[in-house]
Amino acid sequence: MNDPAVPASRPRYFALIPAAGVGARMAAGSPKQYLPILGKPMLRHTLDAFLSSPLIAHTYVVVSADDPVIDSIVPEQGVTVLGCGGATRMESIRNGLQALHGSVALDDWMLVHDAARPGLDAELIERLIVETGEHPAGGLLALPVVDTVKRNVAGEVATVSRDGLWLAQTPQMFRYGLLVRALDAATDPTAITDDASAVEALGLAPKLVEGHPRNLKVTLPADIRIAEMYLAAHQPEPTE
Repeated sequence: MNDPAVPASRPRYFALIPAAGVGARMAAGSPKQYLPILGKPMLRHTLDAFLSSPLIAHTYVVVSADDPVIDSIVPEQGVTVLGCGGATRMESIRNGLQALHGSVALDDWMLVHDAARPGLDAELIERLIVETGEHPAGGLLALPVVDTVKRNVAGEVATVSRDGLWLAQTPQMFRYGLLVRALDAATDPTAITDDASAVEALGLAPKLVEGHPRNLKVTLPADIRIAEMYLAAHQPEPTE
């Protein structure tokens, strides 16, 4: 598979999917990104979402160098496999960005997306791109908190105001140069829970773009059924 031609006259949009995790909390016999959802590997649902969007120039997936499954998952065109996955999600993203040095421009946009969010679709991708626009700090899909929030510290329970609280989703979209700079500056990996938090550590405020509950992250076994329900409901009606 060949990399897309560079550079271009206007910024392009690339997907970067870290998929080197083992999914320990799923307690499955294989990495969770390869577990079947509606008869198709979870990661393939994620890849197909980006392949369905005409706004995405190319999709890159970062896996471990010895991944024995990925070649049977990716389509023949539109996706490039980067076998430089690291021990953590942040390390995989850093390695992936480094592998793309010289193949993408500094002002190209990178949409970093969790492999375990199979409910993404072209509509959400377009919404993120359009509503983020030229925002200097980029943007991310997120959901406003609607439930009552409780804090429990050492048995002391208190209600926390949910005003202004959002649940971060992915993709999280940033200029290539900014994302590289933000991750290089992140010296404390425990303080960086997602790509947006690395950008925020630079003193910037990414734009929050409302996502959708179907774009949930599959973390526990029960999440698979929920994801299947959303995906089944979102599939087009068969034609007669």
